[in-house]
This record gives sequence, structure tokens and C-alpha cells, in this order.
Amino acid sequence: MLSCQNIYVSGGPLDVKNCLGTPGKGFANAERMQANTYDRIMNATTESQIQLKNVSKKYGDHAVLERASLAIGRGEFVVVIGRSGSGKSTLLRLIGGLESPDSGEVCFGGRDLGAMSERERAGLRRQTLGFVFQFFNLIPTLTVAENIQLPLALNELPKAESARRSAELLHELDLSHCGARFPEELSGGEQQRVAIARAVAHEPALVLADEPTGNLDLETASRVLALLETTCRRRGATLVMATHGREVAGRADRVLTIRDARVEESAL
Repeated sequence: MLSCQNIYVSGGPLDVKNCLGTPGKGFANAERMQANTYDRIMNATTESQIQLKNVSKKYGDHAVLERASLAIGRGEFVVVIGRSGSGKSTLLRLIGGLESPDSGEVCFGGRDLGAMSERERAGLRRQTLGFVFQFFNLIPTLTVAENIQLPLALNELPKAESARRSAELLHELDLSHCGARFPEELSGGEQQRVAIARAVAHEPALVLADEPTGNLDLETASRVLALLETTCRRRGATLVMATHGREVAGRADRVLTIRDARVEESAL
């Protein structure tokens, strides 16, 4: 059985380290956001699933985010755009509890992630978050079905239920013929569809997608984006997607732009 210790995150765009969190028994431990927006954040209702309050983050002397404040509601599809290196991946890592801000608060469901222990954050990621990556990050020694079932196993779902959910997702994403194959036998588009299935298999409240179509051709990318959006909306999951391309913006409920370490609300 795959150990969670085989799952890691690099220092670059979101990879897989601790994204699934600490497993259960039987597994190894795996100025345009201004005053009016800030007031809305401070008085956010319980419908705000994610809140950032005056969040700043630096790497050395380089400021990636400065006093960023935003709120994302349950079930929203939010696209984060910006040039390469602008801080999009950092923002997703902060929301996912994979990194901590230098100052400010990141809250999920009303809870300050900074006030939680690493064990609590790992449990939150394992149970409540799904991740989709640019480089797919499928486990090459597992079949497609086993890759999809991995987060379910980490959450100790019964094997029969895991198999049922996997089969349903394979059918939903037009992959029923791929269940017994290994990732290397699939096209890039098929691999990313498997990654989407894995991300939503445990029915997370939030899906974080970091440049999910960066390695795909335009036609395949368009199809994958449509499937990702549809799959999340069908389940009522919030979707936050980082991309450097603006072609995704038309699908989103809201668009955020990171520019000069500032997070700005952009027109659709």
C-alpha cells in the first residue's frame, strides 16, 4: 500500500506534499482590495467559506502578498490570474494550509488556520480539500481506479464504497475504459481527468486547482476546464483556480488578479 510519505510538495507550484494530510490507522503519516472590500470581509456572513484578513507573505526580501484581504463564498468558482511568479500558487498554498502567512489571518469555515495545530490542518486537508495540479501527480504504480480511491482509503472509507465512488467518477468523466490502466498508458487529457476524479472523490468542500491545464493543448484544456467546473458545481464544491491565462475568466463567478503583491477584484 502506498505510504503518504511518498506524497510531497516542491517549493514551486503546488505539488503533492501533505495535500492529503495525515492518514488514519493503517497508513504512514502521509490599493484595489480597499476599505469597502475589507469591511465586507470583516463582516462576512457564515456563507463565506474562505477569508483572508490583511495577509502578507515574503520569501526573503521578496514580497509575494501584501495585506491581502478577500472572501470566497461556498460553491463559488473563483479564478486567480497573474503573471508567472506573481504569487498565485502561494495564495493557494495559504488557503490550503500548506504554508502560513507572515502576518494576517487565513480562515476556513470561520476557523483561523494559524490557530490550528499541524495535525488539525492535515486532517482538514485530508477530509475537506481536494487538489488538482499542473503535472497531474498521479501515482505511477497505481492503476487509474486505485489513484482515484487513494484519498478515500486515507479517509478510511470502506472498500465497497470506495469502489462505487471510483466507478461513478470514471463514468462521469468518460474514463470507464481506463480503470485498470496505469497513468503512463493515458494521454495528458485523460491523466488530468483522473486527477480531477481523485480530487473530488472524497466530496471535498473546496477544490484548489493550480494551473490545471498548463501542460495541455488548447482543445484538451478547454474540455478539462469544462469538466472540472461541472464536476465541482454538481457537488456544490468551491473551486479556486490559479492560472496565467485569461481565457478561463469567462467561466468563473469572480476573477482575482495578483499584481505587485496586491490582490485585486477584476471585472469579468
